[in-house]
Order: sequence, then C-alpha cells, then structure tokens
Amino acid sequence: MIQLRHAQLALLLTWAGATVPAMHSAQAAAASSSTPARCEIGSYRMADGSALDIGPGEPGQLRWRHTDGRTGALTATGEGRWTSRYGWTDRSDGHVVTIADCGKRGIRFDDVAGRREALIQVDTRFRSNGVELAGRLTLPPGDARVPIVVLIHGAEHSSALEDYSLQRQFASAGIGVFAYDKRGTGVSAGRYTQDYLLLAVDAVQAAREARRLAAGRAGRIGYQGGSQGGWVAPLAASIEPVDFVIVSFGLAVSPFEEDREAIEFDLKRAGFGADAVAPAMEVADATAAVVESDFREGFERLEEVKRKYARQPWFASIRGNYSGFVLGASEQVLRKDAPGMVEGIPLRYDPMPVLANLSVPQLWLLGGQDRDAPPAETLRRLASLKQAGRPIRWVVFADADHGMYEFETRADGERISTRQPEHYFSLMRDFIIGGSAATP
Repeated sequence: MIQLRHAQLALLLTWAGATVPAMHSAQAAAASSSTPARCEIGSYRMADGSALDIGPGEPGQLRWRHTDGRTGALTATGEGRWTSRYGWTDRSDGHVVTIADCGKRGIRFDDVAGRREALIQVDTRFRSNGVELAGRLTLPPGDARVPIVVLIHGAEHSSALEDYSLQRQFASAGIGVFAYDKRGTGVSAGRYTQDYLLLAVDAVQAAREARRLAAGRAGRIGYQGGSQGGWVAPLAASIEPVDFVIVSFGLAVSPFEEDREAIEFDLKRAGFGADAVAPAMEVADATAAVVESDFREGFERLEEVKRKYARQPWFASIRGNYSGFVLGASEQVLRKDAPGMVEGIPLRYDPMPVLANLSVPQLWLLGGQDRDAPPAETLRRLASLKQAGRPIRWVVFADADHGMYEFETRADGERISTRQPEHYFSLMRDFIIGGSAATP
C-alpha cells in the first residue's frame, strides 16, 4: 500500500500496513532503530511440540507469538519473569513467561517448558542497482535441503531484519528464510522509494543471494510479500521465475483504485449508501491529482470539493488509503513537507498484465475486514485469472483487517488488534513446503 510520512509530527501514517498492525508501526520503527536487540529474542520449541517466537515489541517490551496466531506483549517484572497483555490491548491475558539466562537455560510459558532452537543465521550484504542492501538467511538446523522463502517488504520504513518474526517462525517450521532491509530502511543503503519495478529488481537480487548462501541446502524458492509487497512479489517473479508466490493482504488493483475502494468501504461501514459514493469519488479524484503532482498542484480543485462537500454527513467518514491524509493537512503543510514522501509511487500501476502472464503458483491471503486494501475487486480479478488458467488460489479471513490482524472495536470506533487468524501461518507454511496441492 501507499505510505505517507509527516516529518514535522514524526508520525508514520501506515495505512499501508506491514507485519505489525498499522496503529503500532511508528513505535515499532522507533524501537528497531534505537534499541539494541535483546538476548531473549529467538525461536523456542516447547515441550508440547508447539513453536513459540519471542521477538521485539514496543520500547521496553518483548512480544510472544504462537503459529496459531495468538500473541501478547511482554513486560519484565524481574528475575527473567515477564507478564503478558492480550494482543495489542492493555488487558492482561494471564500468561506468564520466564526466560532463564537470556534463553540459554530455556523458557517457560505458563507451565510449559521449552528450549531455544539452534537456527542458523548468516548475515550478508549484497548489491542491487548500485545500492548495498543488508540481508539475513535463516535456516533450520542440519544440512537437509529445504525450501527458501524471500520476505518482501510492505511500505513500512522499519527494518525487516529487526521486526519480521516470520524469519524465525518459518525456519522453526523447516523452511529457509531470507529477509532484508529494503533500500532506505534499517541498515541498508540507498534512498527509500515506492517504485515497484526498482523494488522488484531488488527482490530478484535478494533471491539470488539467498540461493548463493543456502548453496546445496536450497530447494524450491519463492516470495512472500505483504501489503505493498503484493505488487512487488509477482513483478519480481515475472522478471526471474521462482517456484511460488504468496501475497498477504495485497491487491490486484492499482493504488488509485485501492484508495477509491477503501473510501467506498469507509462509507458502507459508516452506514451510508450509494448516494454518498458518487460525490465521494469526486473527492477521491481531487486528492489523487494532488498526490500525482507530488503535492505541487491540484490544490484549487481540492479546496473546491472540500467547500462543496465538507458539511455532508459522509465527508468525515472518508479515510481511504491516502485521501484521509491529504484532506486532513493544510495546503501549506502538504506543499512544504509532503513532496518526496511517495517518491516513485506508480499511482495507476495496473498489476493485471503481470498476473495474467504469470505461470508461477500463487497463494493469496486476504482480510475480509481490510479497511486499507478492501478485497472485493481483487477477488473478482483473481477469479477471472483462475478461470483463464492461472495457478492461483486464495483464502479470505472474514474477520481480519490489514496486516492480517483480528481486532476489537472500541466505543470510539477505533480498532485494536488482538491476534492473527488461526490458520494464517499454517497455510503459508504448507504452501511453501508442499506447493499448491497443499492448500485447501
């Protein structure tokens, strides 16, 4: 998805989403850039056979994750003991985690003991389009051949190497994982961009580096891309073939169409009918013109539609993907601070020509309550591609928002993430290991 950042307010407006809920991306970015990695972070095999991931959380915290989607924020209470809060809420979930000697002497989740898994991690630097990128290959223990998945960023500015728990979770499940900080993020060089073609070439180079490092252990290889990565991953696979592509909460429409779909979804959720959609699309056209000009033109038209519709009851419900940001900021602020924030973004990029000619098996995982990337038109397009013979399968998690997070809704309408759907991880794992036949 598109991501906009207001430098003066230091507020990361992640309508784009990533591997954490959008409402927490700013804290995660700050934590990853300023806080050293804690020694407790790792993958643990529990006595009941389950896998438990301990990863970074918000400043001063850790986060636990089970592969069934459950998660909680951990706060230290002393002597290796941590108490847990449910999802991203402020409520205790009753769990207690004890991590002895930085995990060297094991872990205990409530009454279940576990031990740290000896995953193999190899850090590397590789070049793409004249820029040095930082990557990491994580492998299961042993020397057996394993499938390799390359994780492709969404639009977030934070570090994948720091924040992506999937690099440990997949490796714990017998899958090799290559994660990398995309250009302009984390410890990679270069300038942040949302140019999909440039990012796709970077992904191709990442896959090559993953094969090189894995050497004789590399089996089938493919991509998993979330959010904006859902545009980049198929494009990368069209440049250089791979064995599979997974798109998580991505889209088969353009960013321009995404914003319009999101606005329509906003209005429907707020109880407005079709009579509100047509004028709202007039507003969407005006915000798109401003974004396409890199925030240098289109302001007269924008002010005109704001004067025309600002008093309409539906106007305040517009959130969209980027329209809410444009409508909420003054012309002065947008002209001064916004140029370059969406550098390289192909607002009218049409992914369908790539998808229509892609013979790589694909698994699409979508959220039925996704406010940022509503799936309705994408599902229609995927169905047409499947009917035309493309090897595409999809699963819709009815109660999931962007980032594939289930949620609670507060009295003020704000959503608070609680967990990921139960089978989200296992569907990806089985698809990577067994191919399209393994996906229901």
